[in-house]
Amino acid sequence: MTSRARGTDDATTVESVAATGREQTRQRVIEAAIDLLTRGGRDAVTTRAVADAAGLQPPAIYRLFGDKDGLLDAVAEHGFAAFLATKHVDPDPPDPIEDLRAGWDVAVEFGLANPALYTLMYTEPVGTSSAAFKAGMEILMGRIRRLAAGGWLRVDEELAAQIIHATARGAVLTWLSLREERRNPALLTTLRESMVAAVTNQQPAVRDAGPAGAARALRAALPEQTTLSSAEQDLLREWLNRLAADG
Repeated sequence: MTSRARGTDDATTVESVAATGREQTRQRVIEAAIDLLTRGGRDAVTTRAVADAAGLQPPAIYRLFGDKDGLLDAVAEHGFAAFLATKHVDPDPPDPIEDLRAGWDVAVEFGLANPALYTLMYTEPVGTSSAAFKAGMEILMGRIRRLAAGGWLRVDEELAAQIIHATARGAVLTWLSLREERRNPALLTTLRESMVAAVTNQQPAVRDAGPAGAARALRAALPEQTTLSSAEQDLLREWLNRLAADG
């Protein structure tokens, strides 16, 4: 090995060690901020307090996160990643509606177990830009697509996602806003079942899951609709016949 090659390898090793050390320090600061947030709320998370708790000087916070808002964004992202880790994904659940209920319960339970962190996650604008938040929403959309494929979905997929997400977030934030003696578990159950009733059918609209079953169901209902012209109905019927034949 030439001296130049050895020098390059040594420089790469030094950079790797430095990056690892920086990430470890960054994680220590995030954990210190979460501890302060949990014990004292958002106002307790000052750059000086976090630096002291992490054993650093305040300027280190600015080098790592830019400013306090950057630190809070990192804390929220950490929260979304922790939430994502609690989610169970079954690509073929035996009962997609029970799977929906279970996913909703997991979201609410995480919020109730981490009230200060959850409040930060869902009351700051960082939420929708979080990579972990987006991954979590993909899991939710997978559940919704399975409901749709089985003929269980009552509303549009995007609206279903909004209802599910909004009811879970509303349930947690409402519960946390109540005094201890006013917290009735029936509130959470009722909100969950209201969500299920709003986004799913009591019986599947499609008897057989999959494109062929959906095509047969739509073909059967086609004569009752008046939105399409006769020519458009004929074309759609031809497409549906092809899809139905594949089943």
